[in-house]
Amino acid sequence: MEVPVASLWLPILLSAVAVFVVSSIVHMVLPLHRKDYRQLPNENEVMATLRRAGVTPGLYHMPWGRDPKEMSSPEMVARLKEGPVGQLAVMPNGPVNMGKFLGLWFVYCLLVGIFLGYLLACTLPRGTDAMHVFRVASSAAFLAYGLPYFVESVWHAHPWGVTLKNMFDGLLYSLAAAGVFAWLWPG
Repeated sequence: MEVPVASLWLPILLSAVAVFVVSSIVHMVLPLHRKDYRQLPNENEVMATLRRAGVTPGLYHMPWGRDPKEMSSPEMVARLKEGPVGQLAVMPNGPVNMGKFLGLWFVYCLLVGIFLGYLLACTLPRGTDAMHVFRVASSAAFLAYGLPYFVESVWHAHPWGVTLKNMFDGLLYSLAAAGVFAWLWPG
């Protein structure tokens, strides 16, 4: 018997809450991520230079080349060899608005829950064994919570150790979301 997505509103909402709570514990209580970022050498000087250059919020790549031809020019190859080579994400000035970040994170968790509920409703009938619901839900949730971090190391030079820790976090979030869906799956 088919499960209407609307009937899954409670597991959708509670899975988002569960992931939010687990992520809060992982990032605020456990020391796992305390060394993921490093301070720039001569931070004040670097920040002053960026201010003088008029750097505004956005994503930057250095050294910058407009197209593949320019990126392969002898001058650019020399700049790349000299370094540093990197990417820079600049946020708006002012204190970090954790409320906004946490609110957007919860919205993301809710969106994952909605799509997870939709996928489960399309594939699993009412009365499916809880362990089967858990396996399908945790696998699907990992696609949203864990696997995307792999790309950060591939394309954005994030250290693989940080990526593996983030993927582990994603596994925990996936298990939390799946546990809620398995627990509340319609019988």
